[in-house]
Amino acid sequence: MTPTVLVTGATGNIGRAVTENLLAAGAPVRAASRDGHDVSRLWGDRVSAVSLDFTDASTWPQAFAGITTVFLMRPPHLSNMKRDMFPALEAAKAAGVTHIVFLSLQGAESNRVVPHAKVEQWLRNSGLHWTFVRPSFFMENLTTTHVSDIRDRDCLIVPAGTGATSFVAASDVAAVASAALLDPEAHAGKAWTATGPEALTYSQVCATLTRVMDRPIHYTRPGVFAYARHARRTLSMPWGMVLVTTAIYSIARAGKAAGTTQDVMTVTGEAPTDFTTWAGTHADAWKPAHTPQG
Repeated sequence: MTPTVLVTGATGNIGRAVTENLLAAGAPVRAASRDGHDVSRLWGDRVSAVSLDFTDASTWPQAFAGITTVFLMRPPHLSNMKRDMFPALEAAKAAGVTHIVFLSLQGAESNRVVPHAKVEQWLRNSGLHWTFVRPSFFMENLTTTHVSDIRDRDCLIVPAGTGATSFVAASDVAAVASAALLDPEAHAGKAWTATGPEALTYSQVCATLTRVMDRPIHYTRPGVFAYARHARRTLSMPWGMVLVTTAIYSIARAGKAAGTTQDVMTVTGEAPTDFTTWAGTHADAWKPAHTPQG
C-alpha cells in the first residue's frame, strides 16, 4: 500500500494541485493547513484533514504521526526560519519523516536573502532525504498578489526594471513536486528548477494581457522603496512578504531570473505551459468588477 503523504499548505494554489495529483494517482493524503476545517471543506473525506501550525507545537504530533514523506511549503508570513520553522521540522524527523520535498525558489542556492535558502541548507544538514522544487516566478501571482492592480487599475507595479522572468504555471510546478512525492527514491538529492518555456519582461507580460483582455495594461517600473510602499499600503502585504517579493523582483531587475530549464519536461514528460495560453485561460480573473458608465 502506498504510504500516506503529508501535504502542507494544502489550501494554497500549489498545495491544492499537489493534493489532487496524489489523489488521482491513488495515494492517500494527509492534507494540512493552519485550519483543518478549510481542508475538510475542500475535499471532505477524500483526504485526512489536519491542522498544522509550524509555530504551534501542539499541532505537530497529529500532523507527523505515521508519515514518512512530506510536501513542505514555507508559509509566506514566516521569515525567521530558525525560530518559526526548524523546530517543527526537527519534530517531523523525530516522528519518523524520512523524505521532504520542499517548494523552494529559483536561484535559492545562490541567494541567501530569501528564507528558502535557509530551509534548503537545514535540509542538506538534517540527515533526511530531500528534493528541492525551485520554481521560477508563478504566473498565478498575477491572479492573486497583483490581481487588483491589473483588474482595477489596469497596471502592473513591480520593481523588475527591464529584466526578464521565466514565468511558470502552478500546475507544472505541482506536477514536478507530485512526481517526487510518488517516487521519492528516484528524486532524492535532486533539485528541479521548474520554469516555463520562455523568459518575458514585464512589458511583454503587459502586452500579452493587453491583447488577451482587449484593454491597455501598463507596466510601471517603480524603485524598490516605491514598490514596498505600494505593496504594504495598497496590496496590504505583510512586511515579511514585502521583503521577500522585493528580493525576488530585484533578482529579475538584475537580469538573473531569465534562465529556463527543461526540468518540467524531464520530470513529467510534458512541455510546460506558455504564458499566452495561461493568460487566455485565466482572463476572467482580471475582468473589472463593474462596467464603467458611458
